[in-house]
Amino acid sequence: MAIDLANEAKKRGIEYFLISFVDLFGVMRAKLVPASAIGPMAKEGAGFAGFAAWLDLNPAHPDMFAVPDPDSLIQLPWKPSVGWLAADLHMDGKELEQAPRAALKRAVATAAKQGYRLKHGVECEYFLITPDGRSLADAQDTQGKPCYDIEALMRRYDVITEICDAMQALGWGPYQNDHEDANGQFEMNWDYADALITADRHAFFKYMVKSVAEKHGLRATFMPKPFANLTGNGCHAHVSLWDKTGRKNVFDDPKGELGISALGYNFLGGLMGHAPALCAIANPTVNSYKRLNAPVTASGATWAPNTITYGGNNRTHMVRIPDAGRFEVRLADGATNPYLLPAAILAAGLDGIATKAEPGKRIDIDMYAEGHKVRGVKKLPLNLLDALRALEKDRTLCKAIGEETVSALVKLRMQDWNAYSRELTDWERANTLDC
Repeated sequence: MAIDLANEAKKRGIEYFLISFVDLFGVMRAKLVPASAIGPMAKEGAGFAGFAAWLDLNPAHPDMFAVPDPDSLIQLPWKPSVGWLAADLHMDGKELEQAPRAALKRAVATAAKQGYRLKHGVECEYFLITPDGRSLADAQDTQGKPCYDIEALMRRYDVITEICDAMQALGWGPYQNDHEDANGQFEMNWDYADALITADRHAFFKYMVKSVAEKHGLRATFMPKPFANLTGNGCHAHVSLWDKTGRKNVFDDPKGELGISALGYNFLGGLMGHAPALCAIANPTVNSYKRLNAPVTASGATWAPNTITYGGNNRTHMVRIPDAGRFEVRLADGATNPYLLPAAILAAGLDGIATKAEPGKRIDIDMYAEGHKVRGVKKLPLNLLDALRALEKDRTLCKAIGEETVSALVKLRMQDWNAYSRELTDWERANTLDC
């Protein structure tokens, strides 16, 4: 039975609701609705002008309504009088196809018809920086290899523990927090769940981290590569496919190589085959490719893939098999859309199962140091333009994710690329002024 939001407000002391959605650029949008008005809103949705968000709509389009999903309700841990709700977008009585949450729900429904459920978890890396965005917030965080640095971690104890305590109160099952490979960079891990639940939590996590950081006079950024000399922000996805009951992991096979079933390797084959197109979703900004194709960073490694390869417990590949029954897809960065990423991974993997795609041979070498020795290895796209073109050409993925979704995403991101291309940089002046 669906949650009655009006009753829930009275029971929990919620005075306002944030009815929110994430647009194609991953930007969270919302309206603040008093609890006294939530009854009609729960049925009809909060009205928005679609053109005001990144959804490829124009001012002539009719109102767009965000209908909240009661099951997604999260009471803001830092402001308990407010309840957050993920919403599904509708226009003219129909679901808006290019809405990212709708794309994921379609992918989940397709998998369900085939008897599968995707479960996944995400590792969201972020930097804590000064409010003006120009430098790290912690001037003492200067180690050459700062990963797991206890002092830098504990200097941000108040921020990290407030976020972790919130996740514990929300029942997410957080289990570790650490200082990551770049100065000023952190990561917080929580339990995996069904795809839609994790996607909603991923979207809320980014909002929560930014809000708590701001409360402490700081700024949090998930930008893929905010500092040229430091490791970028990844968003590694740990994925596994289960039967429709959610009790049997169909990737898990004790007799399979590295504990992965034949079906699991077919799923992996789909990821490898669709990797160039996946980049447009996993790495959706101009800046993303400064993480994927970065030179060696201050710590000595970028920790980001640059080849379409997989290995065992080896972090230099696009896909890692850390243990039996799951894959770690290391492709995505902090700018990825929380809903489109699992939708694209699921679509690519299901195609791999349908076509019995083979992922090729596992490569157990350091791809950063020895990758040049392996013949025939394909590189990931070098820039956003190449990735967008790959997505447009990948008709299987376009159809699976949704033609309107992909068309809108490519159109809007191509505008980004064109705007970037028109910029004149200091590098160009320094290197071509006297040509």
